Amino acid sequence: SGSDAVLRQMRRSYRRERFMGILDRVRAAIPEAAITTDIIVGFPGESERDFQDTMDVVRRVGFDSAFTFVYSKRSGTPAAKWEGVSEELVKDRFHRLLDAVRESSAENEGRDIGKVMEVLVEERDREKPGFLTGRLSNNILVHFRGGERLIGELVSVELLESRGFYYMGRLL
Repeated sequence: SGSDAVLRQMRRSYRRERFMGILDRVRAAIPEAAITTDIIVGFPGESERDFQDTMDVVRRVGFDSAFTFVYSKRSGTPAAKWEGVSEELVKDRFHRLLDAVRESSAENEGRDIGKVMEVLVEERDREKPGFLTGRLSNNILVHFRGGERLIGELVSVELLESRGFYYMGRLL
């Protein structure tokens, strides 16, 4: 959450500005670092203002990607006894958050289109026959044509197109 009130309720040891300060230091030291996070929506008692605080952090940070989750009740935790946010409102917030993260990710990843970058080849692409999947040093996925013999290798790939959370590339 980007809300200090929700972070306190979640019993997190950090607050919004501390998180932002850490990111500022990371970006100063490693300008090309990919910044990712986990974001929860619909924590019990989350107000629209709390949600807007989260959206503000997403816009300010410009995450390369984010794992977004809807709060789910866990028995035995204090929050399980608290009044929840309506399912309809949680769904609406989740979709608005996902749109903001996708927009941020697309803007960030697009910055490397046309560059040749080193990719660690991980596996065959599960959806595209003849394609491989690998990762850049900043953990961003890249899909490109290639043979299975390259799995486990570092290869040079030209980044041709950004598709939000990943690139399409061409093996050189």
